Amino acid sequence: HKREGRWHQAGYQRGGARHFLGGVLAGDIERMERGWMSIEATFARQKENGDFIAVPRHFDTAPRDFDTRVETNYFYMQACMQALLVLRESPYAPRFHHRVEALKPKLVRAIDFIMSGREGIVAKVGHTANRVFIAAKAIGLAGVYFGNEAYIAEAKRLVSIALTLRDEDGVFLEGGGRDSSYNAVSVLFGQSVELYLPDPDFAEAMRRAVDWQLTRITPEGDVITAGNTRTGPQGELTEGGTGGPKSINRGEIARSLIYHGLMYDRPEALDAGLRVAAWRASADQ
Repeated sequence: HKREGRWHQAGYQRGGARHFLGGVLAGDIERMERGWMSIEATFARQKENGDFIAVPRHFDTAPRDFDTRVETNYFYMQACMQALLVLRESPYAPRFHHRVEALKPKLVRAIDFIMSGREGIVAKVGHTANRVFIAAKAIGLAGVYFGNEAYIAEAKRLVSIALTLRDEDGVFLEGGGRDSSYNAVSVLFGQSVELYLPDPDFAEAMRRAVDWQLTRITPEGDVITAGNTRTGPQGELTEGGTGGPKSINRGEIARSLIYHGLMYDRPEALDAGLRVAAWRASADQ
């Protein structure tokens, strides 16, 4: 939003919620305050029905329909709810107590708006497992935060659907095929749900998806994109089809493998994740 110089939609604000989460994890008060400013800026644009204001982008050809608004809202809320769950268990909870209490009714309205569109989620994004997991994360983590069993039940339903969106080798499908970025993103968001809503059948699904993912990581930590359905030089274009090729998300690939290695005691996944993170850091210098 800062780059564009104007507001577009709530989903773009998820980076601010992640910034807040990073501040809590690092014990960085200044970072927490910057992140909280982003959270407040997002909810300042919330409507009474729980939806957020959405302004068309320069390449949008039509107003955002209901299902698209639901989608951008759960993109934001998944990051926001994870940050608030971590904050609640941290030494910094008292610092933000009054601010969080004031925010809670707005959080519930946002999740209730998403729930009002739950029947359209799979119809809109069922071609891509990662977005089904993202919706499950937003709703499920809100369920954990508020102790709401209806939210939790809906999240589990979405997870069960996402787990069907795999091929015969257990790789998460993206646009009808395999993608070394999106498979990892599906793993990341799926595991983020499982951190709070454990499922005994989940581990094997994650293991199979990561087994393939590991074959796409070079010894140096680069990510192989050949044959990807959506990302890499041969992938789809960004900015509504007018920009450059969609790039891979090395940050989320690294996190997915690091989470997996730690959650399931798989040192080979942890090592691969650290190599991807190191490659990314060196490329940014």
